Amino acid sequence: MKEKKLENTMQKYIDSLAYERKLSKNTINSYEENLFKFQDFLKNKDPLKATKEDIESFLKQEVRKKATTKAHYFTVLTNFYLFCISNNLTNINPCETIHLPKIPQKLPNYLTYEEVDKLLNMPLKTPYDYRTKAMLELLYATGMRVSELLSLRFTNIDLENTLVRVEGKGSKERIIPFNETSKEYLKIYLEEYRPLLIKNGKNYDELFLNNLGTPITRQGLFKLLKNLCQSVGITKNVSPHVLRHSFATHLLDAGADLRVIQEFLGHENISTTQIYTHVSKEHVKQEYDSSHPRSKKE
Repeated sequence: MKEKKLENTMQKYIDSLAYERKLSKNTINSYEENLFKFQDFLKNKDPLKATKEDIESFLKQEVRKKATTKAHYFTVLTNFYLFCISNNLTNINPCETIHLPKIPQKLPNYLTYEEVDKLLNMPLKTPYDYRTKAMLELLYATGMRVSELLSLRFTNIDLENTLVRVEGKGSKERIIPFNETSKEYLKIYLEEYRPLLIKNGKNYDELFLNNLGTPITRQGLFKLLKNLCQSVGITKNVSPHVLRHSFATHLLDAGADLRVIQEFLGHENISTTQIYTHVSKEHVKQEYDSSHPRSKKE
């Protein structure tokens, strides 16, 4: 069976995402899937000759999809045509005058200070407990993504200066400081307990190992966190990303500069980080309503 291929200009665009913009494999696969669907919709029509009506019909076909999914299709197509214009392949962007309904912004889920304390004051009995403790302390101390945490190697950690070097989206590196508590438990884990997790003499470069002695997976960490939350009495649906949201929200609450938080999180645009100003305001309002005597309902 002949392998399905993208139309030439679409493939050039996908190649540019990989080699010029250095986007992640998952992002590229998502863009490629969307372009395949648009190509199928157009049948044999050249995408450079697609009209505004073609785009609208394609998006209407996806009407049963979630609004965020439709918005993603639209973003992919808009960026595709902008790429074509910048490379002198066309001078028309058929998406230019199309306006999708605004998607309500969903505020990130985060933990309160008390919930973070509950989580991080977990009981420590086994080598696996100390590994989990070191991971969660580092997640909350740095706000790094779960993928960044799980790919950490010994060379990424500077214990003496309490700094970690992570490789974020688009292979962009950044340096994030971490606190003394994280340093303490990382040191204990690496020196005392990680050697006990190595199986069959096979040592990996990744810092965090599972019970098989291999690098812990994303699914493994999600499961660990879910079980830990149940054991300490946290009823929220908590993922590793919630600790990233908690990190940013709590820094902002404490008066940290938004640009600094942007750097720590590795956001390309400040607009992505600004969502936490809304979260912080909501958090402050909740604190006010629960504390001020005139805010309490009769």
